[in-house]
Amino acid sequence: MKTLHRLASATLAAVLVTAPVATAQTNAAAKAAPSANAAAAIPSGSFDEALRRAESLPGLKTLLVAQDGRKLVEEGFHGANTARSTNIKSASKSIVSALVGVAIDKGLLKGPDQPIAEILRSDFPKDADPRLERVTIGQLLSMQAGLERTSGANYGAWISSRNWVRDALARPFVEEPGGPMLYSTGSTHLLSAILTKVSGRSTLQLAREWLGPAGVEIASWERDPQGIYLGGNQMAMTPRSLLAFGEIYRRGGLAANGTRILSQAWIERSWTPRTTSRFHDGRYGYGWFIDDFGGRTGYYGWGYGGQMIYVFPDLALTVAITSDETQPSGRSGYVRDLHRLVTETVLPPAEALQRAGGTG
Repeated sequence: MKTLHRLASATLAAVLVTAPVATAQTNAAAKAAPSANAAAAIPSGSFDEALRRAESLPGLKTLLVAQDGRKLVEEGFHGANTARSTNIKSASKSIVSALVGVAIDKGLLKGPDQPIAEILRSDFPKDADPRLERVTIGQLLSMQAGLERTSGANYGAWISSRNWVRDALARPFVEEPGGPMLYSTGSTHLLSAILTKVSGRSTLQLAREWLGPAGVEIASWERDPQGIYLGGNQMAMTPRSLLAFGEIYRRGGLAANGTRILSQAWIERSWTPRTTSRFHDGRYGYGWFIDDFGGRTGYYGWGYGGQMIYVFPDLALTVAITSDETQPSGRSGYVRDLHRLVTETVLPPAEALQRAGGTG
């Protein structure tokens, strides 16, 4: 949609958006809500380089950028279409985290400190390690359960098992609960099972009811042998829906019409760094990575191949990127290319913000 980009570039210099002033006392939830205290404009023409660089990356399929709810870029590359569903892979972990937050807000779950034994005990192995009693919902969200990973080299065996929930719970402890981050789709799948049990409804039904009013539409989603939707992988949605999901967080938990989708308190909890990935040193909260992008804090969901949703609340900015789902993005360095694309060609330079009277 190059027309959309040209119109945006022609008028963007005059577009001012409101965003809160980031201070040491400003929490993540407050930063997500717009404020009239600061104004910032992305310089006109900055997206020309973003589109050129995006097109030069063979794996990149779509790029969408919105500021303060105004869509500025919506472009497909290499035959891709922003209205066509794509597998967002592990970016769906951020969506499962949102569903857990809504379940807590609705009183279906007690909170992140609730032991999973209260809900999943019937799926515990007969000779369960006593440490399984100490694993909490929050530790599943932050990948700190301590159980052996079901991702990476263990993924194939896990999804080949007859019962994915029980297989994940029967894994040996390789760390103590609450210890180092062990990135594992099994942990997020346990959350999907928990949501199914406490609500009596499928996770897909919950997602459509709870997130649908904000424009988040899930086209398809893989299920395990017991019919539980796979928490943290194999979820299909359009890039537009991925952007709409990021916008919920950018707006502090609200849909565009003002309907409350998610509490600001849950956003604050989700965006609080709790551990660090051993693979790339990225900080991690509840289903979200936290990193520095040219001196600005950004929050992002990341799926295999480079399925990305970025939120920069101090700029009222949301970016969605989809990529070839068959190629790795971590070890290949591709995700670093995407970070640089966003940092160098989408985010406005600090001096431009200062001229506009905004934050840097």
